[in-house]
Amino acid sequence: MTPIDLAPFRLGTAQDRLDVAAQLDAAGRGSGFFSITGHGIDADLIAAMLEVTSRYFDLPVAAKLDHVVADTAANRGYAPEGSEALAYSIGETDLPPDLFEAFNVGRELTDEQLADAYFATYRQRYFAPNLWPEQLPEMRDVWLAYWAGVEALGLQIMSAAALALGLPDDHFVGLLDRSISVMRANNYQRRAGAAAPGAGQMRMGAHTDYGSITVLLADRVPGLQLRAGGEWHDVLPPQDGFLVNIGDLLAEWTNDRWHSTMHRVLPPPSVDDGPVRRRSIAWFQQPNWDAVIECLPNCRDEANPARYQAVTSGDHLMAKLMGPRLLRPSETTPAHGG
Repeated sequence: MTPIDLAPFRLGTAQDRLDVAAQLDAAGRGSGFFSITGHGIDADLIAAMLEVTSRYFDLPVAAKLDHVVADTAANRGYAPEGSEALAYSIGETDLPPDLFEAFNVGRELTDEQLADAYFATYRQRYFAPNLWPEQLPEMRDVWLAYWAGVEALGLQIMSAAALALGLPDDHFVGLLDRSISVMRANNYQRRAGAAAPGAGQMRMGAHTDYGSITVLLADRVPGLQLRAGGEWHDVLPPQDGFLVNIGDLLAEWTNDRWHSTMHRVLPPPSVDDGPVRRRSIAWFQQPNWDAVIECLPNCRDEANPARYQAVTSGDHLMAKLMGPRLLRPSETTPAHGG
């Protein structure tokens, strides 16, 4: 997995920016995963994000169930442990549900955005109201501050991606300026006295991510694996940094020059006694709902024609999202990863 220091891209010369872009290109052509340091997000904000998120998941289950949103397509609120199975998104339907609980938010719309026809068109589907827990009134401010930081980081990464692909550094800006991105905190916690996982049961089943990139903050606790070369490889996040991986739509834009790599989260070994916890907070950058994703002209030629039909970001997201939540195969299962 390629380590990338983003500070030279943010603060350096034009050549520094090209050098970082080349590192990103190598990572995309390789595992599709890379680590980011030098990101510029305040360490105190990251610590506050983890702390308030832990306190949310430590609430009684009955309290968290009040935050379940009935419309699973809204992609908001609380998801109890065992309510999803991510492997359904790649067509694998013979595994038990996953051993994680989660809390989701999306873009918090301003009054001006609420009056904008773009946001109003699919208000409930892509821009449903966030559901903030009354028990933790400070959670909203911390989460929104973190969202702002990681969204800015995601735009920096996509600027580097554009340069890596021989495009102007602002190529993706107009496709991400009204994005339908989602942030999901996952809590993987084996509590004392919990039953052992079932046969083949994962903390999170094998899947690829659906959008352009994912920026992941996670505990340095084993469990995350990526699949490359026909084998599973352990991955740990960097100290004081983030894991980033290429999603389906960026792979499709690049005609699989860059890989949307399959990954999963294993249960802890049975020899670990007592409670075992792993926290992760994934910010999924998902382009604007009406952004058309089709192969970039400089990523195809007669010998390497476009591999995917054009699709809008919103249609791709909904097709992939609903399988794991309704415990049925997703309507589309592109063969990303390896």
